[in-house]
Amino acid sequence: MLTREDNEKLTRTGRGTPMGTLFRSYWVPVLLSEELPERDGAQMRVRILGEDLLAFRDTDGQVGLVEPRCPHRGADLYFGRNEHGGLRCAYHGWKFDVAGRCVDMPILPPESAQKMCARVAIQAYPTREWGGMVWAYMGRSDKGEDEAAELPALPQMEFALVPESHRYVSKKLQECNWAQAAEGGIDTAHFSFLHMPVARSEEEFAQRALRAVRGYNAQSMNQDHVRWMREDPRPRYQVKRHAAGLVLGASRQADPGEHYWRIAQYLMPCHGYTPSAAEGQTYHGQSWMPIDDQTCWIFCYSWNPERPLTREEVASYQTGGAVYPARDAHYMPVRNRANQYLLDRAMQKSENFTGIEGVSEQDAAIQDSQGRIADRTHEMLGPTDIAVVQFRRLMLQSADAVAQGEAPPGRDEPEAYRVRGGGTVAPAGDDFDAVMQRRFGDDVGRVRAEADATAP
Repeated sequence: MLTREDNEKLTRTGRGTPMGTLFRSYWVPVLLSEELPERDGAQMRVRILGEDLLAFRDTDGQVGLVEPRCPHRGADLYFGRNEHGGLRCAYHGWKFDVAGRCVDMPILPPESAQKMCARVAIQAYPTREWGGMVWAYMGRSDKGEDEAAELPALPQMEFALVPESHRYVSKKLQECNWAQAAEGGIDTAHFSFLHMPVARSEEEFAQRALRAVRGYNAQSMNQDHVRWMREDPRPRYQVKRHAAGLVLGASRQADPGEHYWRIAQYLMPCHGYTPSAAEGQTYHGQSWMPIDDQTCWIFCYSWNPERPLTREEVASYQTGGAVYPARDAHYMPVRNRANQYLLDRAMQKSENFTGIEGVSEQDAAIQDSQGRIADRTHEMLGPTDIAVVQFRRLMLQSADAVAQGEAPPGRDEPEAYRVRGGGTVAPAGDDFDAVMQRRFGDDVGRVRAEADATAP
């Protein structure tokens, strides 16, 4: 369990908090590129890390992320016009570009406007588009400063490096604090219960197991894997730190003489890779990005380093499979807190352990059930919680280090993010190092630098 002070430190991400400062030390995803489809199109409200901002795409295609208030009289720029390289306030026409600079004051004489514009700016965060997402660096507000000033490099996450045809990205709203959603993502022990089918026969179990892992490749998640997780609900965890975060391995008894390993990655400050993909299969990841302390966006991505995604794969992601829920046009899951995730008690008795449809929805329901912000001061942890304990230790230690002026893990080592998670079956005698070498050819899952794309 955590002390109340450490629970506060882990969960609060507003400006000036230790965890908020840690998040603001990295590039973080704030939008999908598809949410700003048009140059000079409509601006949109964005709330991220407890800050209310506006995002817009300018005439040149650059994305701005700026404070919403005009410094003249405080009018909301959401009601302004996105035109010819900037947002123009609808009240008196002051205009601001993506760097927050005031570029026009039509209510002043030209000679006065030029001088006044040089003294006026709104807060603006640097942005980059990368892997189908808009990323922001919120550790620096331009306030009209030179945007070319040195910034950290973007994390070299593999999904953003593959060709566009090889990946799919989306997001989903979750109605709880970011940290408990992240803990659910790295706690791979829960599959033995939360996602488990209920069946009267092995034949029925095999059919329902395939439904339970909809959206995953049959080689990476099939009825054998689900059966092994049912029969061995006590995985043995091994956790290693590396430059960008943690690699987390959990082994279960498989068929005689073999262990089934599920290996996840947690990458600073809020990214996780699922533990299911077999070699050559499609990988999945999530980024748990705080909207505020009680809600978060979970950015979801799937990628295959070796081939384009198939139509069938994309269709399953669009309709609710793998890490994606069934969701509406605003990225709200159809099954959510307001409707009790459409829990069906009859289904819970006869078909699956929760009575809720979908792996993503089952995760959300149980994570949300811990409260808007989970109280970790009364927990009783055990051996299968080692991954969660190590995650908390990493985050709290990193926040303390940044508060003392140290660089956070991975920020200045973008290549350290070139890692994979995945599953494998290995001889029972293999230790974690041997399994990592067998599955990835590397002790922490590093990927050789041979991707096709270059970070902006």
